[in-house]
Amino acid sequence: QVQLVESGGGLVQAGGSLRLSCAASGTIFSANSMRWYRQAPGKQRELVAEITSGPSTNYADSVKGRFTISRDNAKKTMYLQMNSLKPEDTAVYYCRYLAYWGQGTQVIVSS
Repeated sequence: QVQLVESGGGLVQAGGSLRLSCAASGTIFSANSMRWYRQAPGKQRELVAEITSGPSTNYADSVKGRFTISRDNAKKTMYLQMNSLKPEDTAVYYCRYLAYWGQGTQVIVSS
């Protein structure tokens, strides 16, 4: 059984930065990908970034150049460094490992 707990969300002004963390408990294999998703009010959940074994990374076009995903396998923790935040980044951010999801952390970017 895997549990994921996100943290680091909050209220920030446009142009600011936040760092999200996703701490995992249970058995995590570094060979498996981990992902960040987000869901804004009234919108579908969307993939923001993923990190695979290697590691290699992939980003949604909307966050490329602004967000950086990373993971510390020894700490079983994944991160999302978010810079140059925009109001449209406002959403609940979720981490995912295989079929497991965290409870989400709210990010609000004010203009």
